[in-house]
Amino acid sequence: MSSRAGQPLSTAVPRDSADPILSNDSVVTPLISVIVPTFNRRPLLRQALDSVLAQSFRDFELLVVDDGSTDGTAEELKQIGLCLRLFVTARKGVAAARNLGVSQSRGRYIAFLDSDDIWLPRKLERQAAFMVCHPEFQICQTEEIWIRNGVRVNPRAVHRKPSGDIFLPSLALCLVSSSAVMMTKELFERVGGFDEFFPVCEDYDLWLRIGAEFSVPLIAEALVVKHGGHADQLSRSTWGLDRYRVLALQKLLRSGCLDEAQRAATLVVLQHKVAILAQGARKRGREQEARDYEAVLTQFNQEKMNVGERDSRLRAGKRISSTDAGTLARLGDQR
Repeated sequence: MSSRAGQPLSTAVPRDSADPILSNDSVVTPLISVIVPTFNRRPLLRQALDSVLAQSFRDFELLVVDDGSTDGTAEELKQIGLCLRLFVTARKGVAAARNLGVSQSRGRYIAFLDSDDIWLPRKLERQAAFMVCHPEFQICQTEEIWIRNGVRVNPRAVHRKPSGDIFLPSLALCLVSSSAVMMTKELFERVGGFDEFFPVCEDYDLWLRIGAEFSVPLIAEALVVKHGGHADQLSRSTWGLDRYRVLALQKLLRSGCLDEAQRAATLVVLQHKVAILAQGARKRGREQEARDYEAVLTQFNQEKMNVGERDSRLRAGKRISSTDAGTLARLGDQR
């Protein structure tokens, strides 16, 4: 539905159905689909949704995916009657929630908003204008304002967002914010969406896959307010985030999608991250764990990859390999 629609309709559906609990299908196809995944963030979710409904650009639909919340999120949304399409699923993680939202979307463009962030009123207007005026690009992002524990903070230089070719600077850490992105649904489906194996760093994985082949322009205007410091942030709830970044890098190196320069740079960053993980394992007296990490790097240094043929495996959404998943399972619980 478009935000111009009236009150949503309410229907009872099974908990894990792809049919929305709240919907209104009487409106023509919108230009933009806004996807908001959420899990147990009822106190924060309303301000995120209000920031969407306050957008100056009105040709959008709003989809909320409740990823198995136990705090009454779905019940409250049904009671307050916001104009949205609500999907309630069993707990599967933020990657699966976003993927479900996109699969049910009807817009040409996709915009994600994390349920603890908010948009400034002209966010969709600015990005829609950019995308329509620049059809050569399939994705863009905006600048953002950071709030930590209620206080505005300035991002460090290392977090400065690049514009255009983002691949090399994005290897060390994620420099694309999901809440700041607008992209074509076609591109999202072409690269296969978020890899649902990743409980965290799913964004790092996706933006690297996209950045390896596509330009990501930056609109140099802060149009997103990102809130951090609260206890339920995924980056705070999962230890050893670099384990998942290492897996994302392994996945890239096996994809056959990187050119020689990209592959060389990826190996350098992989070496650095593996060294940190191995050092940490040794400090905890886990020598075998350290050797297992180092074996990952040895394996890729020995592999001969055809970097001249940029195949379509990343575009087809190739998931993490069983070998790499086994590596994480072997190392993941050794704290």
